[in-house]
Formats: sequence, structure tokens, C-alpha cells
Amino acid sequence: MGVLGFIWGVGGILTLLSFAVLRLGGVALEVDYQSLGLHHWLVLVIWFAYMVWAEGYKGFHKAFAPRVVVRADYLAKHPQALHVLLAPLYCMGYVHATVRRRMTSIALTSMIICFVLLVRMLPQPWRGIIDIGVVAGLVFGILSILYYLLQLRGQGADSLPVATDVPA
Repeated sequence: MGVLGFIWGVGGILTLLSFAVLRLGGVALEVDYQSLGLHHWLVLVIWFAYMVWAEGYKGFHKAFAPRVVVRADYLAKHPQALHVLLAPLYCMGYVHATVRRRMTSIALTSMIICFVLLVRMLPQPWRGIIDIGVVAGLVFGILSILYYLLQLRGQGADSLPVATDVPA
């Protein structure tokens, strides 16, 4: 049951992120790049670099991705039926987490939802430019999860730079 929770938790999150990449990538492809002005290209390049650093590296690689893998490993070693059933939510810190982790996860998700709703109102090419940066960050996040899965397999959960944040 623990292995199933691990696979469902990590696999569910990777599927969710991949779906977002495909969906937003389609919007980014709608941009008519040949009609972009210099100011559009400048914003695109700066936004892309910022999102790779902020969302990809700082958000995913340093925090979210290792936590997903550490919590999935913890779930595999301490399976409970409800936690396995809700494994993606468990790995994201919504289920069986410290109050601080749960509140942080909820606040971050709320912020992301608000951001998504605001970006949807933007006209092209601005929406596509924003989505290009978001897609870059999400791809970095997917690759980070895969990186930490390999690190877990080679060195164990103790080598990962985050705590499980499960209640005592």
C-alpha cells in the first residue's frame, strides 16, 4: 500500500503539472511572435528569466519538489488508507501536515488561483508572454521532482534538503 501511495502521490502531481504545461503552452503558442515589438520581447526575456529563477529554482527546486518527494517517501514508509487515497494532496502538504505547512500550502494555492484569474483577463500577446514564463517554471518544477526522485533512490530521504512537515 505504501508503494501505491508513493506512485499515486508523485505521479498525480507530475500529471497535474504536465497538464498545466500543455494547457498553458497552447496559449503561449497562440502569440504572433513576428508582430511583437521590442518592448514585448524585452518583457518576455526578463519574465522568462525571472520565472525560471523564482518559480522554477526558488519555488520548485528548493522547496516544493524535494518536499513532494520526502513526503511521498514518508507515506511509503507509513501508509494509512486515507493518506494513500489522498496521496497527491498528502505530498503537497494539505493532508497530515503541520499547521504551518497546511496554512502555507493553502495560502500559496490561493495566491496562484488569484494570479491565474487575473492573467486570464489579459489580452494577447501579454497573456501568452506571461504563460511562457509560467510554462518554463513548471517544466523546471517537473524536472526538479524527477531530479529529487533520482536523489532519493541513490542517497535516501535524509539527503533531501527539506523536512517532511508531518505532525508529531
